[in-house]
Amino acid sequence: MKPIVYDASILVAADRNNRRVWAEHQVRTKAGLPPLVPAPVVAQVSRAATQANLRRLLRGCEVVPFDEADAHSAGALLAATDTTDVVDAAVVTLAIKRGANVLTGDGGDIRLLVATSGAPLVVYDV
Repeated sequence: MKPIVYDASILVAADRNNRRVWAEHQVRTKAGLPPLVPAPVVAQVSRAATQANLRRLLRGCEVVPFDEADAHSAGALLAATDTTDVVDAAVVTLAIKRGANVLTGDGGDIRLLVATSGAPLVVYDV
């Protein structure tokens, strides 16, 4: 099983207690493959300390810092696709860097970024 990167829609679904997302998450954590989450994704969805489900999900994930090199890679992807969603680009940049696939609830922009990158990534929809 390849590593997986969660996008913001997965974190939102988990926070809303989506059973399918939680089932997928449990399979990965029990297999010893904690999902990867770029720090900008956390910033996009974190709104209050009362988001208990979000915090519980993140305890089973590896939250990955977003450094200057990542920022340049994400910016290049955005330029190549003429899009502007930095968080989606952060997801794809991390997936490329770690040889991971992506789990999303809204794969349109992610698929465009992946296709443009030429990386052999798979985008899974929940």
